[in-house]
Amino acid sequence: MKKSISTFLKHPSKDNTNRSANPPVARASTILFDSLQEIKRHEKKVNAHKKVSHYSYGRYGSSTTIELENILKELEQAYHIFLTGTGFGGVALALMSVCRPGDEILVSDNVYGPTKEISQRLLKEFNITAKFYNPVRFDDLKNKVSKKTRLIVVENPGSNTFEFQDLSKIVNLARRKKILTFLDNTWGTPLYLKPLKIGFDMSFSSATKYFSGHSDAMGGSLAVNKKVYKRVMFFYKLSGYRMAADEAYLIIRGLRTLDVRLKQHYENTKKVINFLKKQKKIKEILYPYKPGSKDYKLWKKYYSGGTGLLSIVIKSKKKSSVIKFVNSLELFGIGYSWGGYESLAILQELRKSGEFLKERYFYRFNKDEHIVRLHIGLEDPKDLTQDLKNSLKHVK
Repeated sequence: MKKSISTFLKHPSKDNTNRSANPPVARASTILFDSLQEIKRHEKKVNAHKKVSHYSYGRYGSSTTIELENILKELEQAYHIFLTGTGFGGVALALMSVCRPGDEILVSDNVYGPTKEISQRLLKEFNITAKFYNPVRFDDLKNKVSKKTRLIVVENPGSNTFEFQDLSKIVNLARRKKILTFLDNTWGTPLYLKPLKIGFDMSFSSATKYFSGHSDAMGGSLAVNKKVYKRVMFFYKLSGYRMAADEAYLIIRGLRTLDVRLKQHYENTKKVINFLKKQKKIKEILYPYKPGSKDYKLWKKYYSGGTGLLSIVIKSKKKSSVIKFVNSLELFGIGYSWGGYESLAILQELRKSGEFLKERYFYRFNKDEHIVRLHIGLEDPKDLTQDLKNSLKHVK
């Protein structure tokens, strides 16, 4: 029976050996075989980079992580899924698997801060050069491609500033130049965008965010196509990257309601934005909500839905008043991460000199413009808008 994705998320497993509704947590270091001959047959397949139905050692996973891999493989329409202990572990796995000394990589200059840091600082020590391109200018990316370029790293939309890029253009350029591609798809999730179907070689999602949905688990998911599978598997086995069974169980639990939660996050976000766009103290809302805007058109071109993360630009000569605005929010927690059931707010210090880059991309924001990132949770949107209204009074 062919199932819709919503039904699949509730009934993903075909394994009837276990009668519990959810797969058991298999905390395993040693994996047992029936005979020495079975071990040899298994290792022969692994060494030939053939896909196998189970792992030979706990460092590579367990029955619980395999269950999660199978769910995400279907969701991503991927050749294989690699799970890591943290979200950023998935980014590191991708970069360290495909980059070699002497290579160059091109990185969108609005990516997640640690992605910038590993690209510019750690890879540099391995004689790998990272060049950063302006995400709103495709020509800037095109002009920076060289014979040494091996990978294009994209985050869509951009972290904190939410610029959308024309993904097909990037894929077509990469194919012509025989360059690998990586997309951080944490914002949209593979429920709303399947990067490998567009032509990307690697699709990453922080499972800590919407996959889990309850702010109680950490993990990363790297979906790959057949072309890069062997290279990633090689480094995955040697590096020791692994997601724990307990984390995999919690993320499986969260995935059951991914579709329902994301619909509600989006509905709440639309209502909050309708309030925010009427507030004079807010100069700009960084979210694809204007039908005539470039970002809206690119969002509609590639995505089948929206989620709950956005930023607002507050214009104020007094940064202290913006800090007071955030601190006075009652229903918005103050903290890192997002994607859980709760609303969050945090002031983004985009101009912190020397944090990651010598030159920053965020050129279009003036000194008196402050970016506050909001995650719109599953609370009553009327309560959220009232909370924002009360707190905006502090902005001078």
